[in-house]
Amino acid sequence: MSRIGFLPIEIPAGVEVKVNDDNLVEVKGKNGTLEEKIDSSMKIEIEDNVITVVRPSDNKQHRSLHGLSRTLIYNMIVGVTEGYSKTLLIEGTGYRAAKQGNKLVLTLGFSHPLELEDPKGITVETPENTKIIVSGANKQQVGNYAAVIRSYRKPEPYKGKGVRYENEHVRRKVGKAGS
Repeated sequence: MSRIGFLPIEIPAGVEVKVNDDNLVEVKGKNGTLEEKIDSSMKIEIEDNVITVVRPSDNKQHRSLHGLSRTLIYNMIVGVTEGYSKTLLIEGTGYRAAKQGNKLVLTLGFSHPLELEDPKGITVETPENTKIIVSGANKQQVGNYAAVIRSYRKPEPYKGKGVRYENEHVRRKVGKAGS
């Protein structure tokens, strides 16, 4: 039984939520507008600034979609009010990041620097040359772009060099034993 799906979602002041006939949920707030297509079998009700998601039956597919649908709507509301951000740290000699206009330039030990253009709706900041902050209203896009940046040089277990999330713990291995 989904405990998450039954929780009501409060609509904060300054946020406008619309639900179309085909369950296209549109949320407008200070950080922009987000749209998400929710499964048509779920029923979305808005009453007195409270959103509730109702499932039609107790079969397995409807139970799994119930919590997912509620969480997607909640993430959109949080995104347009507060926004989401991920922080990446770069470790390694000569590894660094810089911002040039709307491009992120990464020097990660390759023969050439990597230039990544910022996706629409996402802002990237580099307060230090070893710190990258990816932020935006859409939680999925922020997490995906942070994962793309990290995928160019994942942290390796021997020296810990690479790009990692701020709170990520990298298990270290012992190197070769000398003779």
